[in-house]
Amino acid sequence: MSHSVLFADGVLEAAVHAGVARLTLGQTGADGQPVAAGQLVIPVMQLAAFTRSLHSLLQQFEAKRQQAQQQEAPAQPADAFRFSG
Repeated sequence: MSHSVLFADGVLEAAVHAGVARLTLGQTGADGQPVAAGQLVIPVMQLAAFTRSLHSLLQQFEAKRQQAQQQEAPAQPADAFRFSG
């Protein structure tokens, strides 16, 4: 199985068909307009678990960011941590 790195700063389109959620991911192009960057395809049966993982990641990020703001000299930037879920 190959692994690809895909940068996206938004979702351009999302649809469900035949039990599969398809999210067209986008990034801001050089002209400032959104362009498709790729498609994320998730079985609907896994969509809730996938969404919970993203939500957990966001909560962890927010906690790290708040912790960093409360400290004078944070040892590690809030945007540099690893999540495994």
